Amino acid sequence: MSFPHTRAAVLSIGDEIALGQSLDTNSKWIADRLMSLGVQTVEHMTIGDDEGQTVEAIRRLARLAPLVVSTGGLGPTLDDLTRQGLAGVLGEALVTDEDALRTLEARFASRGRAMSDLQRLQALRPMSARMLPNPNGTAPGLHAVVRGLDGVGAADVYCLPGPPGEMKPMFEAQVAPGIRLVPGRRVLTRFIHLAGIGEGDAAARLGSLMDRARVPLVGITASGGILTCRVRYEGMLGESEAGALVDETDAMIRAALGAHVFGEGDATAVSSVLNEMRAKGETLACVESCTGGLLGQVITEVPGASSVFVGGLVTYSNELKSLLAGVPAGLIAEHGAVSEAVARAM
Repeated sequence: MSFPHTRAAVLSIGDEIALGQSLDTNSKWIADRLMSLGVQTVEHMTIGDDEGQTVEAIRRLARLAPLVVSTGGLGPTLDDLTRQGLAGVLGEALVTDEDALRTLEARFASRGRAMSDLQRLQALRPMSARMLPNPNGTAPGLHAVVRGLDGVGAADVYCLPGPPGEMKPMFEAQVAPGIRLVPGRRVLTRFIHLAGIGEGDAAARLGSLMDRARVPLVGITASGGILTCRVRYEGMLGESEAGALVDETDAMIRAALGAHVFGEGDATAVSSVLNEMRAKGETLACVESCTGGLLGQVITEVPGASSVFVGGLVTYSNELKSLLAGVPAGLIAEHGAVSEAVARAM
């Protein structure tokens, strides 16, 4: 059976995520990666480690979207219930996958460790499902086709481990190659970053560009004082025609907000500043106090920062502010270490 992946749903499984004890970064990464492949994610869902919830979640999402990607619940402990949940959706028994079992045995033997009965559970799969190799961990993934009750609808369900270091390589090796798009359908996206303007003011200037019926679609996201205009085309136009529409919309956004645009795509505020300084042949140094080196850290996280950034001082104590940064002790005594006057002197 072959059916196109017109949209997708992402399911995160784990008590620690549902309870807010761990941050779910997997869903964001998967949705972003799917969008880059031309598949829009229409729902994110998070549930705890519960077999009944897992069955209901997979069933509902498989009716909603022809591609479902779940993470978590594939380990060797008694609260890892994803394989049982998938079997419940399929109405099938769990069987031992002999290839997966041999791989597990070899992995443990290579480390001089005995494999427990709980570890063997990772070699179980629903009868019609197939195992997805995991070269970076012990828990294989699962892939199954869930057919609708009417016998017509169907969804590819991929179950991947929760650790990102295992999940991401498995997605690239096992999920991405199996993506099936509608023939001729195209998705193009562009991100334009802004600073120095509020979301409401930016939306007012864009006006009808943000009409939800417009093609390409334009939206705004605000995060950490930075706005991002998202331009997305979805349709059946050829690459050049679709690209021209995105370019036209890009130009209209810049005409309305150009003074606030500092970059696009993967650019950040820091990388854009460094690029501007590099183009002008300028260098940068910093003197920090309460930030404790944070400014230097965010600068040096940018690849190639060394061509601009020469170094910094962390002068946390008043003595070091005077000794290393030349701040007069009297100024600190008069205004206090945390003051505009001392910051300017630094």
